[in-house]
Amino acid sequence: MRKGLFVIVPGAVIAALVVTAFAFGFGVQHAAAAHPTTLANPFLSHHSNPRLRDGKNSTSSNWSGYATTGTRYTDVKGTWVEPTANCSNGQTAYSSFWVGIDGDTTNTVEQLGTDADCNGSTPVYYGWWEMYPKGSVNLSTSSYPVSPGDTLTAEVSTNGSGSFTLTMHSSRGWTFTTSQNSRKARLGSAEWIAEAPSSGGILPLADFGTVNFSSCTANGVSISSNPNPDAITMAANGVTKAVPSSLSSGGTSFSVTWKHS
Repeated sequence: MRKGLFVIVPGAVIAALVVTAFAFGFGVQHAAAAHPTTLANPFLSHHSNPRLRDGKNSTSSNWSGYATTGTRYTDVKGTWVEPTANCSNGQTAYSSFWVGIDGDTTNTVEQLGTDADCNGSTPVYYGWWEMYPKGSVNLSTSSYPVSPGDTLTAEVSTNGSGSFTLTMHSSRGWTFTTSQNSRKARLGSAEWIAEAPSSGGILPLADFGTVNFSSCTANGVSISSNPNPDAITMAANGVTKAVPSSLSSGGTSFSVTWKHS
């Protein structure tokens, strides 16, 4: 869903996310249905390329949250509460929240999530899914509405032979499911991420306050029970943009706090 390559020096992260054909819940085209209003940057993406690591604490130009590598991933699941986008400064800005397989040390991403964006002073919320390098697809806001305070649970699973099922359930009562295929997927990582999407470069990160993730598992066990759990801070040009908390005692919950656009 995110596009563009952003290299961080050793001790940091090489990150890039592709927001391709990203039609917001009111205008970015990465969903199954087009939406009524279009934001200023209609082609966003959430793809990430291989990254340089710094132990268990990495830095990325456009990701914040947790990732894990070191085994073959066939299932990732997580829950988050849709945050409120603070659009009081009138800036057009973007923030995405998702779970996925691949993207960290691999060049495909199988993912789905939601956005909390600012179309100037107007907040915009919607869901989406993506099988990078294919373009992202927005969910119809009439069939799959998203609002601040909604609890979203998303899961990406695969049979390990190229068939994927992407599912997202909302506390509003709706469930979205799509079956997709990718024989290029290497199943090399799992992620739970807050992101600044890209469109010819990293876009301004919307002020989402704090987003809370919970019940986060990969291959059926907690983040902390997986090999190489990595806490990722979003920072670029000396500016820290978003910071993850420590994992809960059970290793399945954490939060990400916005710091700067």
